Amino acid sequence: MTLKEPITSIKGVGDALAEKLRGLGVETVEDLLYFFPRKYEDFSQVAPIAKLRPGKVTIKARVESVTGRHIRRGLHVTEAVISDGTAKTRAVWFNQSYRATQLGKGEEFFFSGTYDLQRNRYVLQNPATEQTKGMGVSTARIVPVYPERAGLKSHQIRKIMAELLPLMAMLPETLPRELLEQEKLLNINDALRTLHFPEKGDELAKAKERISFEEILALMTASALNKQDQAKLEGWSIPFDAKAAKQFTTGLPFSMTNAQRMAAWEIIQDFSSGQPMNRLLQGDVGAGKTVVAAMAAYMAAKAGLQTAFMAPTEILATQHATTLASLLDPFGITVGLLVGSTKPKAKQAVKLHISTGDVDVAVGTHALIQKDNAFHKLGLVVIDEQHRFGVAQRTELLKSGSKMPHLLSMTATPIPRSLQLTLYGELDVSILNELPKGRQPIVTKVVSPLARHTVYDHIDKHITAGRQAYVVCPVVADGANAELKSVEAEYDRLMKSVFKHRRLGLLHGQLKADEKEQMMRLFKDGKLDVLICTTVIEVGVDVPNATVMLIEGADRFGLAQLHQLRGRVGRGSEQSYCYLIPTTAQAVSQRLRELEQSTDGFYLAEVDLTLRGPGEIYGKRQHGDLDLSFANLADTVLLKRVKNAADKLVASTPNLLQYKRLYEHVDHYRRLTRLN
Repeated sequence: MTLKEPITSIKGVGDALAEKLRGLGVETVEDLLYFFPRKYEDFSQVAPIAKLRPGKVTIKARVESVTGRHIRRGLHVTEAVISDGTAKTRAVWFNQSYRATQLGKGEEFFFSGTYDLQRNRYVLQNPATEQTKGMGVSTARIVPVYPERAGLKSHQIRKIMAELLPLMAMLPETLPRELLEQEKLLNINDALRTLHFPEKGDELAKAKERISFEEILALMTASALNKQDQAKLEGWSIPFDAKAAKQFTTGLPFSMTNAQRMAAWEIIQDFSSGQPMNRLLQGDVGAGKTVVAAMAAYMAAKAGLQTAFMAPTEILATQHATTLASLLDPFGITVGLLVGSTKPKAKQAVKLHISTGDVDVAVGTHALIQKDNAFHKLGLVVIDEQHRFGVAQRTELLKSGSKMPHLLSMTATPIPRSLQLTLYGELDVSILNELPKGRQPIVTKVVSPLARHTVYDHIDKHITAGRQAYVVCPVVADGANAELKSVEAEYDRLMKSVFKHRRLGLLHGQLKADEKEQMMRLFKDGKLDVLICTTVIEVGVDVPNATVMLIEGADRFGLAQLHQLRGRVGRGSEQSYCYLIPTTAQAVSQRLRELEQSTDGFYLAEVDLTLRGPGEIYGKRQHGDLDLSFANLADTVLLKRVKNAADKLVASTPNLLQYKRLYEHVDHYRRLTRLN
């Protein structure tokens, strides 16, 4: 049997069972070997019946009698009296009529299940049952519990796994032998056998460590190799122009923070290296990333190079174009906007100006990377909220020009240090962790749905004082979940009751682009008091006069997303407030309490990673399948170990083809994260 054979080549796996396994992503023998349990139940301690206590138990007993009966239509009960010499007890199974023929009178079995009170007597409920002769897979041991689906249970998977035990012992090692010895890791044979058929808890921990190490090693090796390739590319050399830099900073209507100055200096140093920059600019909400990007575009323009500035939405692209024009126009740097809704005639004109070099900074959405759009001399690419773009899109943008342009990616979603080392390992990172002067921390409070009126009163007072507010709802329209407030229903209700004396606007993702643009313009110009909206305002919307935000169904949002939404207020000098109203008045979740107590996006990102994991935060669509079974990216001690091992591995210029599985994973992650 080979690893790439279909699962139907395994004894006991027919077409029907194979179809169910395929539904869990298991198609080959190798897939099944690496289909790991989601948890383990310890039935390894065999107890005498006389000393049984409520809970998970295993007993070794003989069958004295078995009876089966239908209690009502659709419910069959099988009951056995079992004895081990110390005492007797009953075992009960529901809708498992085959047990009556399986349990031969006088035969000895292991029974593993829950011992609990049922109709005023203790019974063993639905226990797994296996004869004491031969190897058991579901009783008298630490029992793995696999992800299940309709018609496919863990005991079936365990039986199939038992067929693969000989193969587990013969698999070729997937990591270099010296690495196993240095890190004191289990070999792959022992690790797989232990994960599927554990005997001791400490062995299980070692097996998980081995797989975790290999999973993170593939990620970090891919990043290190990508970074190595990046260093070989030829980029535009932009010498440091001290006079131009000073001219830009002194011409700003405000002082740059120390963090902004440091980030700008790191970019300037990258520019002068001759290699294409590959830098991620992380800035918490409102930290001033656009100003740093504007300075980079200015320095590129002074060297005769163009900048492409890409944003995920038309609203954000338009806003960036306005901001960049206000910062760069005084220096004679021209800014052009190219988005999908630009009228055809105007679009052709902008494209012509970009191709002739008359536009120094081209701002747009994905419209910037269409094949008929050519740059004259593209030297810098800035991508805002870069994890929202697919790798293919970024690659298209970086193809323009005779040399590889510098790349500056920006994100307002702080990325935990552990993910920087893994998913973003080939990027150099600059961090903006200071807010501009005059900004006040946003006051955040969790409010019971029963006290919603107090928030309405607070919003009304702010509007009277000349301010504006957001009300954010989790869904667009009423649907199956009646608990969730929809933006459309809430708009109608508030307009007819609570805020009937105020000017309200409605904004959500299903509106046409020009309708969204018009609504945001009205709000930005102060012609609306309250904007009732969905998360379409999550990124980049900048209205300094908005000082209050109410988030309905706050428990339905992730921590990072809530922090992003909160960042839409507090953008001026006035004290701002964010109110979080959960769906119900029950106990408040940990993430809402964390948000209430901290405005530090970097701290909250670490908390979010711990609570939800990287796949949920950054999404499988952005990073492809992370495929991490046991690796915990919040385990900084393990990450440090693996980082050292990955660096040594890359430095030794290994032939990874010797370790086929590692090679395949490294190649997968290189394609996944490569930016050029």
